[in-house]
Amino acid sequence: MSSSEMTSKPKFLPLDRVAIGLMLILSLAIALVLWQGEQAVPRVRDFSGSPELVTVAETKKDCQLKDKEKTSNVSAYEQNDVLCLNIHLSPQFQEKDFTWNSQQWGQFIITFSRAMDRASVEDNLRIEPPLPGKISWAGRRMIYTLTVPPPYGTQFEVRIVGGREYRGKNSKGKQMQPFIGRFGTRARVFAYIGIEGKEAGRLMLFNMTENKKQAKDPIPLTPPDLVVMDFKPYPDGERILFSAEDRSNYEQGSFNARLYSVTTGLRSSAPEKISRPPEPAGKIDRILDNNDYQNLKYDLSSDGKTIVVQRVNRKNPGADFGLWVVDTTGEAKQLKTAPGGEFLIHPSGDSLALAQGQGIAILPLQPEDKSQEKSLVQPLDFLPKFGRLLAFSRDGLDAAMVKFNTDYTRSLFLVNQTGEKELLRIKGSIISAQFAPLKQTLYCLLTQLIEGEKYQEEPYIAAIDLKTGKLTPLVVLPKQRDIQMSLSPDGLALIFDQLVTERQNQSAVGPRTDSGEIITTSRLWLLPLIPSTDGTIKLQPEQLPFIGVRPRWIP
Repeated sequence: MSSSEMTSKPKFLPLDRVAIGLMLILSLAIALVLWQGEQAVPRVRDFSGSPELVTVAETKKDCQLKDKEKTSNVSAYEQNDVLCLNIHLSPQFQEKDFTWNSQQWGQFIITFSRAMDRASVEDNLRIEPPLPGKISWAGRRMIYTLTVPPPYGTQFEVRIVGGREYRGKNSKGKQMQPFIGRFGTRARVFAYIGIEGKEAGRLMLFNMTENKKQAKDPIPLTPPDLVVMDFKPYPDGERILFSAEDRSNYEQGSFNARLYSVTTGLRSSAPEKISRPPEPAGKIDRILDNNDYQNLKYDLSSDGKTIVVQRVNRKNPGADFGLWVVDTTGEAKQLKTAPGGEFLIHPSGDSLALAQGQGIAILPLQPEDKSQEKSLVQPLDFLPKFGRLLAFSRDGLDAAMVKFNTDYTRSLFLVNQTGEKELLRIKGSIISAQFAPLKQTLYCLLTQLIEGEKYQEEPYIAAIDLKTGKLTPLVVLPKQRDIQMSLSPDGLALIFDQLVTERQNQSAVGPRTDSGEIITTSRLWLLPLIPSTDGTIKLQPEQLPFIGVRPRWIP
């Protein structure tokens, strides 16, 4: 081999030339992109909501589905260059996507594809119908937290047109792709106990939201062979707790109820169940039997995990009478307390208020020392001034209590950690009360004495402004004390019954009031609570086309 051959430069192979050429072209393309900047406009990548904001099935007319934009909980459409997103609560919709506590009414979260000029987004955010809330940010995520309970049975549209990306204080970023998001709240539904015909003694469910779209009849949740005495909806709306007697025994004069639960056919609002499809309506489970004890009054905790039942031993009614606690396992344990009357579970689910003697005792539901479970439960607190507890506020910080005065009048008090405030003093009766969701109003069922030879009380529904103490009568009712009212979860409507009873024929078979009178018929009324612009409430009670008693809204 010659020296000239050893010193000659190596030649590039054809493949090397191709690779080098491609690298040069790619480098030029990258440099060009960096020089021109990103051309894609900012856009919304994700739109999710809390369980209070349920899915709304939107029409796909004139919208073409973009598979690239479809995520686990959002479907995307593009119409006239506008991105449309609808919440879909699919099995992949995880609890981490939202938060909820007693101070929030729900929220929705919008995630952008890049950092945004927050002021421009907030200024161009529109919600129809309007829904008050507060905005917070976490990186590229905007969280809109509601400050008032959203009205049930309503569809909302969220629009952002004109928001810009963030390019620094002195630079004006690109305008984002216009965005439309849609969500809806839970349907407006209530339950009641039927009175006449095939509905007599059965638990009925009526969906007012669906009825607006298409006229439908109430749905019977319980079979004909059971006579329902009373019921309480679970907080997630998926089930209803109720007491019932076999119809054959009831017609023979027996009042020996068992406790059951029945499914409503509605989707649960609980975060751990939100992704599951709703169970069919009418599925019944037995909660508590009546073999050795007769079940009387009961209450359900705000989280739906605890039931407290007042029971009496059949063989030894004088010595064995008191409260029992039923937990999620279905096991019933006796809560040994001093003799008491009316009771109510605190919203925390850890304690209950029990009327004892000349006051209200606050008792723990679970003794801290397990060795003391068989001994008498000691009160956490005792309020000797009051004779009845009517209601707790939703957060448990306020309570409405009744004081029986020595001059035969009754006083209604607002009780909280700051003290006691007398709201009113009347000669009539204070039957029941419910706090509005924001605690600005207390709705009360009261009676006024009618002067005459006979002792008569005329019931009426009134609203008390808790800040000013002003009482506003809303509607006067017939002379019948056994009236029950229920305030809707959004605080926008009251529903109540109007009974017609018979005292003479006490041997007749049929539903009875708490005082033992036979209910011959009963109307249901809806009372909208919509404030006007001047702050007053214009009322137009609407008679519902149903015959029933004890109406209650489903949460």
